Amino acid sequence: MQLGIDIGGTSVKAAGVENGRCLWTGQSGFYAKPTTDELRAAIRTAAGGRAAGVQAIGLCVPGLLDANERKITEAFNVAGLVGIPLDRLVPESLNLPTGKAARICNDAQAAAFDVFQSRRIRGRLLVLTLGTGIGIAVLDDGRPLCVEGESPGHIGQIDVSIAGHDAVGPDGGAGGLEGYLGVAALRANYGPDVSPAVAKFTGDEPPMLALVRTIRIAHAIYRPDHVCLCGGIGIRLKHLIPTLRDKIQTRLTSLARSGWTLTTGDDDFHAARGAARMVTSTLSVEC
Repeated sequence: MQLGIDIGGTSVKAAGVENGRCLWTGQSGFYAKPTTDELRAAIRTAAGGRAAGVQAIGLCVPGLLDANERKITEAFNVAGLVGIPLDRLVPESLNLPTGKAARICNDAQAAAFDVFQSRRIRGRLLVLTLGTGIGIAVLDDGRPLCVEGESPGHIGQIDVSIAGHDAVGPDGGAGGLEGYLGVAALRANYGPDVSPAVAKFTGDEPPMLALVRTIRIAHAIYRPDHVCLCGGIGIRLKHLIPTLRDKIQTRLTSLARSGWTLTTGDDDFHAARGAARMVTSTLSVEC
């Protein structure tokens, strides 16, 4: 069995995959800026005692990764990750042999790989993970397009300023997408329980207008055949897909590919499943 662990800004998600089939998924309780010990406990809860027989580990982590040291150097929302040996985190949490090195990736890349494999997508797939932070992955028939590290860029920090609704991203950038659509921004503007607020969105709210502008920009830069919204916020925008697509399509650049699609993910476990699938994939998932 391959084990996928997705360490997010508010919880840990896990998935067990064998022979390409997902056997189970699990999630920890919610946390805020957890310590390392709290992360280990969350990993145990998410795995739920189902880690016996693990052959390989895929690990999604947020923050800035030092690929040579295999450590996180900065993670604002998950401070317990900073400076610890990532290859030992999951084995030590689950009492597994410590020789099992993890395949370390970001959540957008892992989620995109799961969407690509589960839906048998062909062509260029662009996945936006909308959650505590905002990430992007672009796959060409399953192979990643990389501009910065293992990502095609830092889309959460692009300036998508909406007139009359100023916002500042967590990095201090004016008009940053995360300043409109990150969970912290949504809570500040719509209350602590984000899901009911998002369910009432009509498509004309500043966060949705910022998302529309982002995808319009992405069509000019990446020219995707398919766009999929994942993450805790992304999958909850399914009711707005027709509205968002109409807004994106209106006078869209002629560089956009004809017949492009816009969908949402299926659930909260794409990144965990994708991390597990990437471990043994015969595709080149490295940049």
